[in-house]
Amino acid sequence: MSTLSVRLPESLHKKAKELAVLEHISVNQLISSALAEKISALMAEEYLHQRAARGSHKKFLDALFRVKSIEPDEKDRL
Repeated sequence: MSTLSVRLPESLHKKAKELAVLEHISVNQLISSALAEKISALMAEEYLHQRAARGSHKKFLDALFRVKSIEPDEKDRL
């Protein structure tokens, strides 16, 4: 476990304290969780960009044209 000092605006610190109380966790846990969520989102975005770069519009269309054209079930209709 590492120690990190962070300077926060007073309003942000106050809101973090309030939310931590509501969630029954410490401010450290709240900030750690928020940072983990942000890192996860950014990593997912990067992963999707990498996957998209490997994609092929032709292969997509080829796969799409192999799907049978049938009417949806009654329960699936809009």
